[in-house]
Amino acid sequence: MKLNKLCVISCAVLVTTAIVTALSAAQPAITMTAFGALPDGRAAQLYTLTNSQGAQVAITNYGGIVVRIVVPDRGGSMADIALGYENAGKYAAGSPYFGALIGRYGNRIAHGRFTLDGKTYKLATNNDPGGIPCTLHGGNVGFDKVLWSATPLMEKDAAGLRLHYVSTDGEEGFPGNLDVTVTYWFNNANELRLEYSATTDKATPVNLTNHSYFNLAGEGGDTILSHILTLNASKYTPVDKGLIPTGEIVPVAGTPFDFTTPHAIGERIDAANEQLMFGNGYDHNFVVDRDSPKRSGDLVKAAEVYEPMTGRAMEILTQEPGIQFYCGNFLDGSNIGKSNKPYTYRTAFALETQHFPDSPNRPNFPNTILRPGQRYETVTIYRFSAR
Repeated sequence: MKLNKLCVISCAVLVTTAIVTALSAAQPAITMTAFGALPDGRAAQLYTLTNSQGAQVAITNYGGIVVRIVVPDRGGSMADIALGYENAGKYAAGSPYFGALIGRYGNRIAHGRFTLDGKTYKLATNNDPGGIPCTLHGGNVGFDKVLWSATPLMEKDAAGLRLHYVSTDGEEGFPGNLDVTVTYWFNNANELRLEYSATTDKATPVNLTNHSYFNLAGEGGDTILSHILTLNASKYTPVDKGLIPTGEIVPVAGTPFDFTTPHAIGERIDAANEQLMFGNGYDHNFVVDRDSPKRSGDLVKAAEVYEPMTGRAMEILTQEPGIQFYCGNFLDGSNIGKSNKPYTYRTAFALETQHFPDSPNRPNFPNTILRPGQRYETVTIYRFSAR
């Protein structure tokens, strides 16, 4: 997909509740609609990107949340495969990060602290698995809970949305003013492309990702245990009972974590394995394999998921060194989704492209420190198909 010669649609044009911008009926379109009010009274918007096939991705500027992903099955029937809510108020009231844009630091930082250039920083601690406190997904008010400025974009074969936010020095305990831009593109090949970019005026950890929950048979449906998963990862990072990496990077061979060949998610999920016990199932970071001469910045295929009943498939390509596989172990039916059905135990999975959890405290892990004069840039692509 070419990203040059962008036609930026002025937000001033978006004055009605729903505006479709398209070059013709056979090309992508953007629709903006009201998405409800936040607790402080501010209004959120929903931007629906529709491609020439009629497939859709809907994103709200509240939290950069992917609200809907509507793609066809093998017979051409469309269904929404992403968990979420029907308005911004419900996300603000409480969500296990459904579809959220995550930052400043995706995943966990042990004990809510790290030392950088001789100074120790104390972060908000908002998670305590195993009774061990940590910072999860940016803290109490991460990027998933802020209102981003939004600019719709249009290309010949793709509709897009550019989101911008400045995280101020000291926000949630992190140093530096972090200027962040995230751009979503949805093209005619049913590819959702996420482009992340950031700069800072002080050294700070940065690890941005998206936390969409998927059920390729349709959100609000049965468990995802029959989905077939392949991970391009011959190693993973084991965790302690607080779900913090131990610092080891170990082979998956001979363990229930070996998805280098296709396996049903539920095939070994209840095996007698300490790591599965800690996560109540899979909730682990896998190290993406990169064949030489693949460089760390090259896009490589990290994962593929196939749902046999509908034929829907999803591939994930990324520049990131890791991918977190989580299989909805903490969904308990208390979240009622868009289909007015409860999201219950293991009815969705997440595959979050990322740097490794707790990297600021693990010098042997890939570096996550962004410094002044540098630019953080990374790309992840979700490619949807059916067979």
